[in-house]
Amino acid sequence: MANQLSQPQMIVALDIGTSKVVCLVGQVNPGEQTLEIVGVGSRPCKGLRKGVVVNIDQTMEAIQGAVGEAELMADCKIHSAFIGIAGSHIGGRNAEAVVAIRDGEVMQSDLDRVIDAAKSGANPVDQRILHVLPQEFVVDDQGDVRSPLGMAGVRLEGHIHLVTCSANAAQNLEKCVRGAGLEIDEVILEQLASSHAVLTEDEKELGVCLIDIGAGTTDIAVFMRGAIRHTVVIPIAGDQVTNDIAMALRTPTPAADEIKVKHACVVPQMVDPEQTISVPGMGDRPARTLARQTLAAVVEPRYEELFSLVQHELERSGYADQLAAGIVMTGGSAKIDGAVQLAESIFHLPVRIGMPQSLRVGGMDEYLHNPVYATGIGLLMYGKQKLALTGSNSGTRNARHGEGYGEFFGKMKHWFASNF
Repeated sequence: MANQLSQPQMIVALDIGTSKVVCLVGQVNPGEQTLEIVGVGSRPCKGLRKGVVVNIDQTMEAIQGAVGEAELMADCKIHSAFIGIAGSHIGGRNAEAVVAIRDGEVMQSDLDRVIDAAKSGANPVDQRILHVLPQEFVVDDQGDVRSPLGMAGVRLEGHIHLVTCSANAAQNLEKCVRGAGLEIDEVILEQLASSHAVLTEDEKELGVCLIDIGAGTTDIAVFMRGAIRHTVVIPIAGDQVTNDIAMALRTPTPAADEIKVKHACVVPQMVDPEQTISVPGMGDRPARTLARQTLAAVVEPRYEELFSLVQHELERSGYADQLAAGIVMTGGSAKIDGAVQLAESIFHLPVRIGMPQSLRVGGMDEYLHNPVYATGIGLLMYGKQKLALTGSNSGTRNARHGEGYGEFFGKMKHWFASNF
């Protein structure tokens, strides 16, 4: 047993996004309990639309490719993974319930009963509960109790946040993962995973809104007093911006996406009027030169629409005026120039870009310190937390590391050179 405990424990994260699949292999080193990323794999994915699987074969192929890359880099065999889920089928609601404390002191059985009572509210038949997230408890007249175990009382009230998802959408995602040869440790809401990577505990206490802008969806989570209070998914994100550029500038979609990443800005006033960009033509038409301000004028309305929809959701949730820590934006489509300035002008709150927290990732730190990897790194951190609570191993528990660090970083250098 002592020998088993001294072995590094492995965790695998699988971020199955609308535009790509990312697989990360994390190693929890015994004693230090530090999380070191030892494998990364990424593959383009055309099998999802707005976070929902529409082509199982293409999605499985992308998963297999990303997992294969991560296995090669980490020199291990991946058996299971923590999976992120998103999509407009995701729903969130707050629920509460009251039970009598049976023995005059709150026991685990009392907590289980109050949570089960809160879960028992009507859910649509095509929805399944994805997460049950406690917010706070009330013991008799004592409110805002985070951990009521052992407290004396006669009445226990529980407030929880329920996250639901389409049963069919979740089953299709799980079918793709299992079809790629993996078991599933847990399916996790993507903005919940991202919050582990980019939010601080102080922000969660004071009140913060996390906006995870991906390719197909924008995922929102509001935290207050250390707990999640509101979740929603908006089906507008980076792909719509790419389509706007392709149509307005009459250029192929892949070229439009590259132009968005390299040159787009959401505030035309921030762009030098003399600055120009080259725009590839359709078919055999030659490339054209356009002012970068023209591109900004195309991109700005879509981000204004997105941020206005987020603001509407915040007002609907009732937390718009309680976000003392402001807004944290993450995800690949949050990196665009001017996004922070435009968001601050709409939300009238401080806004920052959420980068994954610094991990012990060796030579990969400069590459993974990027909002693109927020969900993947958050899934690893979520898995590490679960590992600490259960004391069990997951993912690549039979991994064999058969190479030196020189070979490892050589693989890292080759992977990033071919993916960026």
